[in-house]
Formats: sequence, C-alpha cells, structure tokens
Amino acid sequence: IGETARAGEFSIYGYQRNTTPELAKTQGLTAFTNVLTQSNTTHKSVPMLLSLATAEDYDVIYRTKGVISAFKEAGFHTTFLSNQRPNHSFIDIFGKEADDWRFIKESLPEDSNVLDQSLLPIVNKVLEQPYKKQLIVLHTYGSHFNYRERYPQSEVFFKPEDNASAEYENRQSLLNAYDNSIRYTDQLLANIVRMLAHKDCAATMLYTSDHGENIFDDDRRLFLHASPIPSCFELHVPFLVWTSASYQRQHPEVVSALRGNKNKPVQSSVSTIHTLLQMAGIQTPCLKSRLSVADAGYRCGRRHYLNDHNLPLMLDKTGMTQTDFRNMELWGITHLK
Repeated sequence: IGETARAGEFSIYGYQRNTTPELAKTQGLTAFTNVLTQSNTTHKSVPMLLSLATAEDYDVIYRTKGVISAFKEAGFHTTFLSNQRPNHSFIDIFGKEADDWRFIKESLPEDSNVLDQSLLPIVNKVLEQPYKKQLIVLHTYGSHFNYRERYPQSEVFFKPEDNASAEYENRQSLLNAYDNSIRYTDQLLANIVRMLAHKDCAATMLYTSDHGENIFDDDRRLFLHASPIPSCFELHVPFLVWTSASYQRQHPEVVSALRGNKNKPVQSSVSTIHTLLQMAGIQTPCLKSRLSVADAGYRCGRRHYLNDHNLPLMLDKTGMTQTDFRNMELWGITHLK
C-alpha cells in the first residue's frame, strides 16, 4: 500500500520524467491505467483496500473482518508491516488481524524519519521462514509531505529540491522532491519483486496507493490532499500487479485476464480485496469475481467517491470541476459518469 502516490507522476504511465526506470524493465508487471480511489484520505482509503468496505457500503467496516483474516482462515501465514504510526484506526484493527504485525516507528521518537526501504530486511526474514503459504502486507510512507524526507539525499535525481516549503512559488522544487520520492518507491517495488523472484515460487505483488496529491498543479493552487472536494490529482492512483514466472505457468488464465483488463476502469477501493482473494485461489462467499481484475468477467460498475459523511457520491456530484474532468479524459480515465 503506497502513500500519496499519484499515477500521473509514474513514467510507466507516460510521465515525461523518468521516475520509474526499474518498473519499466520489470518482467511480469501489469500496469493498470484507468484507476481511481474512492477516498482522498488515508484513514478511509486504506481500510477499504484491506476489507470489503467500499464507498457504496462503507458501514460494512463495522461488522466485518479484513482481507488478512480471510488469508489466515485459508491457511496462509500473515504479516502486516507498517512504516506509519498506529493511531487507533481501522488500519490498525485490520493490520493487527495478522499472525505477526509491526509498526516499525512505534517505539521511536515522534520526529524520527524512517525510510520505506527499512521494511525490506524484515520482509526478507519473513520470506526465509518455512511457511508454505504467505501473505505480507506493507503499509509504506511513500510520498507523504515533506517529500524531501521520503528518500536519502544520495538518491536525489531531480534538482533543485531543497526549497520545499509549501508555497506556490516553490512548485518546481516541490515537484522535484515529489518525483524523487516516486523514484524511491520505484526502487522499493523493484527490490520486492527481486526478493520474490529469487524464491522461484508462485508469487504475486499488488501495489496501489491510498490516494494522490495536489502540488499547485493549476490556477486553483491546491496543495496536499484530503480536502472535502477532491481533485483529479488526488483520485488518480497507480495500480500494479506483478506475477512470477512460476505463477504465470500455473495460472495462465489469471495472467491473461490481468492483461485484458489493464485499460478498463477500476475502483481500487472496490477491486483490491477481490483481486487478492482470486489470485490466491481462496474460495469464499465474500469473493465477487466480477470485481476482480484477475478475472476474465471483470466489470467496474458505476464509480463513486466516499464523502466526509461516509456517503457515496457519483463523481459529477462531488463538486469536482470541469478542469478535473477534462484532465481525467486527457489521461484516458473513462467511466466518469
């Protein structure tokens, strides 16, 4: 699970800057192009990614367990690792359903800055355990502001990025820092793929971000995220699925479906759990294969956004402007009304 990563800044989606050089050469990766999240806030988006809750039925969150419990009941050893602090939210509740869970900053001072790649040695230790089936969920800090703190200075690629205070006049420096954070995410995901590929087993990785970000992109001069009225920059998110060579041999029909669905409209908040369940071969009445992008019969349904009152709104009822809809159409985002 990424944080504050917007799809428009990934060069694998056509961004002119080379922000994803590692993912661009990753074999077995399917990049879904037409994906929107249903919330521009972490505390709502992440629980929807981890459970059956959606904008259309958010209240189910109060009476259901999450995807981690489904994998546990199907015989998987489950691990939840977070580079964010626990905050007594549904993220914590669903994360702590795992056999093993850890918030790596929990015991550190509040001002501690821990990079996402600090998660990798822990992941490697988990992968070394003799579990036959595993689910590992990572909650990263991704591209959350302050962007300069999301990567080491040795990895600075776009310059200058040192004038990063939140002011419109600093947009280029802010954008450089943000794009550097995306390059660092690119490295993180590529390293995870290499670790899984090295195991030479049937493995998959799904990556998406909770929401995107505003970076003074137009004359509205919006910055950050979580505003009551979302923007296109907050809703358009990356959605990537990688499959190992062994998985591809064992499940060619899944790989074919992934590739066939990659340009179709997707609501990440709806489809993530169903895709994970189907790719893992878990049979449950909760699985709706038509909502899984790993199924040949996938279809999106009408897009919705979860507002501040936990009510589902169609996108044209959210207060989004014509600028937002024009941008999304230019990006190839369909199924908007």
